[in-house]
Amino acid sequence: MGRFVEDEDRRQSLLLPESLDDYVTGDNPVRVVEVFIDELDLGALGFDGVKPAATGRPAYHPSSLLKIYLYGYLNRVQSSRRLEREAQRNIELMWLTGRLAPDFKTIANFRRDNGPAIRAVCAQFVVLCRQLNLFTRAVIAIDGSKFKAVNTRDKNFTVAKVARRIEQVDANIVRYLAALDRADREESDVAEARTSRIKDKIAGLRRQMQALREMEQTVQDAPDQQVSLTDPDARSMATSGRGTGVVGYNVQTAVDAEHHLIVAHEVTNQGHDRTQLAPMALKARQATGLDALTALADRGYFSGDQVLSCEGTGIAPHVPRPLTSSGTKRGFFTRQDFSYDAGRDHYTCPAGAELTKANRRADHAEDSDFYRHLSACHSCALRPQCTPTRLRRIKRWEHEAVLEKMQARLDHMPDAMKIRRQTVEHPFGTLKAWMGATHFLTRTLEKVRTEMSLHVLAYNIKRMIKIFGVIPLMQAIRA
Repeated sequence: MGRFVEDEDRRQSLLLPESLDDYVTGDNPVRVVEVFIDELDLGALGFDGVKPAATGRPAYHPSSLLKIYLYGYLNRVQSSRRLEREAQRNIELMWLTGRLAPDFKTIANFRRDNGPAIRAVCAQFVVLCRQLNLFTRAVIAIDGSKFKAVNTRDKNFTVAKVARRIEQVDANIVRYLAALDRADREESDVAEARTSRIKDKIAGLRRQMQALREMEQTVQDAPDQQVSLTDPDARSMATSGRGTGVVGYNVQTAVDAEHHLIVAHEVTNQGHDRTQLAPMALKARQATGLDALTALADRGYFSGDQVLSCEGTGIAPHVPRPLTSSGTKRGFFTRQDFSYDAGRDHYTCPAGAELTKANRRADHAEDSDFYRHLSACHSCALRPQCTPTRLRRIKRWEHEAVLEKMQARLDHMPDAMKIRRQTVEHPFGTLKAWMGATHFLTRTLEKVRTEMSLHVLAYNIKRMIKIFGVIPLMQAIRA
C-alpha cells in the first residue's frame, strides 16, 4: 500500500506500553472537567456518599459519577445507557474516570438522588465566573422558551381537548351506525363480515367515550384543569406558530450581555412569562453580585406589578409596553397620543383639551384613576377619531410613574431589544440543538430542573473555554 499512511498492526506487542494519559492532549476540554470537579467540596454541596459506608459493597465516589454526567452533557450524550457504553469504549471518558465503568442504573440513580447538589454545582460555576470579573457590564437579557417534556399531546388533557375529542368520537359513532344500517340491508357473506367489523369498531368507540367521560371529570377536578398522564408536571403551552403548541416546560434564562454566559435559570410549568421578570432579575443580581443591574426583556414580560417589584432593588427593567388597545385597529387615538403633566396631574388630548381626574367612588377598591373632560368631547371635531362613546376616558394606574420611568430608559436605549435578541436567543437555540428532538429525558418538575442545570453548566463551560482557552481556564480554576 505504497504512498498511503500506514496503520499499525493491532497484534504487535509493545515493550513499553503507552499510558492512557498519552491519548489525552494537554488542551483537551476533558481536563477542564477534571480540574473543576476536583476543586469542588462535594460534601458541602450536598452530594450523598462522599463518605464511604463502613460495610457493604464499595460504592462509586460522587466525583466519578459527576464527571461522567458533565462529560456526557458536554458531548451531547445525556442518556444513562449511552453513558454506560461510552465509559467502556471512549478513551477520554476512560481517562477521566480512571477506567471506571458504572452500569446505567447507577448512573441514572446518581442524577435522580442528587438533584439539589447538581443544581448547586451549576451555581458554583457562576460564582467562579463572578470571581474572574466577567460580569462587569451589568446588563442581562431575560427570556423564556418552551421545551418538550416526555409526554405526547395525546396524553395531555385540558377541558377544551376533552370536549373536542368527545365530539370527534361521537361523530365517528354516528358514522359507523349509519354504515351498520346500510350493511344490515345487504344480504351476503361480505355484508355479514362487514357488520361484525363495524360492531367491533362501535364497541371500541363506546369504550373510548367512557374513558373520555371519566377523564373529563378528572380534568375538571384538577387545580389548573389540566392532566398529563406520562409526566404529571408537564403542561400544554402555546407557541408562536398559529394552531401549534407543545406539552412541556417553560425554561427561563438570564444571560450576561457581555460574555453570553447564563447567570441564572429556572424551569416552570406556567405557559406565560408575565410573572417571571422580577424573580429572574433578582436571581441574576444575586448570582452576579452586582448592586445595580439592567434587565432586558420582551413584551411578554410586561407587568406593572413585576416592574414595581424591581423598583428600589437596584434592578432597572427595560420592557416594552404591549400595544393591545382595540381602538388601534379601529383607527382611534391610543393612550400614547395623550400627554400627561405630572405637575398639574392632568392629560392633554390631541385636540388640546385638558382631561382632569375624576373622584373615585367610595364603594370601588380600584388602584387606578380615570381622567376625562365632561364638556369638551361633545363639540370636538376629532371625536370620530377618538371614541365611539359620549366622552373619552383615560385610565391611569396609581404607580404609572414607575412605568413612565421605564419607558424613559427605553427611549434612551433604542437598541435595547436588539441587544436582548442577540444575547438570549442564541443559548436557547444551542441548548435545543444539543438536546435533540426529544428535549428533556426525565419526568416531573424537580428532575427536569436537575437535567436543565446540567445543560446550563455544560453550556457555560464551553463558553468559558471559548473565552479563556483550556489551559488558562484550568489555571484560573485552581487559583
